[in-house]
Order: sequence, then C-alpha cells, then structure tokens
Amino acid sequence: MATINTALLLLCMGICLVDAKQTKTNMVFYMHDWQSGNDSTAMPIAGVKSKPWNTVQFGTLFVIDDALTVGLDRASAQVGWAHGVYVNSALDGSDLHLVLSLVFTSKEHNGSTLEIQGADRLFQKYREVSVVSGTGRFRFARGYATLETAFLDLKSADASIRWNLTVLHY
Repeated sequence: MATINTALLLLCMGICLVDAKQTKTNMVFYMHDWQSGNDSTAMPIAGVKSKPWNTVQFGTLFVIDDALTVGLDRASAQVGWAHGVYVNSALDGSDLHLVLSLVFTSKEHNGSTLEIQGADRLFQKYREVSVVSGTGRFRFARGYATLETAFLDLKSADASIRWNLTVLHY
C-alpha cells in the first residue's frame, strides 16, 4: 500500500512540474481571406457537380494562403501566413471545417507554427476553433482561438477575420 501511495505522489509531483514549465501566449491578429481580384488568397479547388463553388455552398473545398496582420487594414504589419484548406461541411452552408497551419514570420515567433482544426460556424458572431499542435516556440501547443468576422464583402466573398488566440506551450 505504501508503495502505491509513494508512486501516486511521485506521479502527481511529476505532472505538476511538467505543467509549471508551460507558457501561456495570447495573440490577436487578422486573417485576410480574399477571393477576388489579382491578389486573391483563397481559391475553390473542388465542389459539388452542377452547384456553384462558393464559400456557403456545401461541399466546396478551398485552398488558402492568407496574410496574418496586426490590424484590420491589409497593409498593416504582417505577422505570418495561414496556409491550408477549408471545406463547407454543412448541408445548409453554415459551417466551414478548417485545417490550417499558422506560419509566423514576425521577430518574436519567426519560423514557429500553430496547427488549427475545427468548425467555423460562419453565421455566428464569435466562433471557436482548436489549436491542436505547434512547432518552434509553440512545441506541444494546445489551446483555442476565437474568430470574429471584422470585414465581409458578400459580393466578392472577401473577408477579414479577427483571431483572438490563447495557447499553452513549452
């Protein structure tokens, strides 16, 4: 019995020591998802036959290379890129499934990445997605990001999304 209690105590102490080394990072930035013009950063690559390929059409798959900036203005200082895909995965067109790598290029996080996965429920004011991993400064990252549409042009489908990200990492 004493051996089991000692083992449990050591295990608990080990968990506490591991958690004590974690760093919490909060970031706010904007992702610019542009589907129009010569400088488009999001492109539909597959969709349902005989249906329009657009953001709110079930089954439409997009590939993106979106700039991440410190401000809502696309010309504000860039902190990185969002590379990945999203697909409209709701029959009513209301939900995107995101699989993204956030690749940071700013001095503090240069070369580090965060891996994002989750449901972006388009028509809700605030949405949450998961931070499932990371590299560089964000090794073993986990956390979440709250997304809010800061700008949307329905005609062109151009959008700027405000990300408020909280991540724990080593």
